[in-house]
Amino acid sequence: MMEEKVQTLTEKCSKTILSVHDAMDILNGRWKITIIGALFLGKMRFTDLLREINGISGKMLSRELKDLEINQLVTRTILNTQPIGVEYELTEYGRTLENVLKALSAWGTDHRKRITGK
Repeated sequence: MMEEKVQTLTEKCSKTILSVHDAMDILNGRWKITIIGALFLGKMRFTDLLREINGISGKMLSRELKDLEINQLVTRTILNTQPIGVEYELTEYGRTLENVLKALSAWGTDHRKRITGK
C-alpha cells in the first residue's frame, strides 16, 4: 500500500517535471519571453520589434519568431504594402502565457530585492 503511494507520487512528480521541461523547451533562450512580452503591447512589424527589443539582431529575431510561430504562439501576416511588410501578433494561445509572464516578473522582482537588498 505504501509502495503504491510512493509510486503514484513519483509518477506525479515525473509528469510535473516533464510538463515544466516542455514549457521551458518552448520558452528557452534569451529572447523568446522578451518577444512575447513586447507582443502583449499589440501587433508589431519586424522593424518595430527590433527597435523595441534592445540587443537582439535581425537574424536572431527572425529565428525566434519562426520558432514561436511553429509553436502557435505568434502569427505572421504579410502586409500588402510597398515594400512588403510583415506584422506579428500573439495568438489566443500565446496570450495564455500572460499569467506565466506576470508570475516570472513578480518572482524576478522579489529575487532582485533579495540578492541586491534593493
